[in-house]
Amino acid sequence: MPPSRRKPAAGPSDDIFELIGKSDNIREASSAMQAMAHPLRLKILCLIGKEEVSVLEIVEAVGTTQSNVSQHLAVMRERGLLEARKEANKVFYRIGDARVLRMISLTRQIFCSF
Repeated sequence: MPPSRRKPAAGPSDDIFELIGKSDNIREASSAMQAMAHPLRLKILCLIGKEEVSVLEIVEAVGTTQSNVSQHLAVMRERGLLEARKEANKVFYRIGDARVLRMISLTRQIFCSF
């Protein structure tokens, strides 16, 4: 295509206008990132990954009290990052949003691979 007929490349200002129309998405992403921002919560999310993990397994893996883990799990559940399933007297958690799985995967790639 001749240069005069090519569509100009989108510049930063074009991206801003597109983002302005997606303020609900921005709020949702911000909420998810705030919930993930605590080191213990991020550690829990990395531990869970694509699996379903019991609270006891999480407590043993992260090395803190059940009360502390439960408080952090509650925050992530309220923000929609985690889903819980109860079986008898055990509670199992999994990441309920595929986008969160992708964020965790990217975070691991960026910060955990050398």
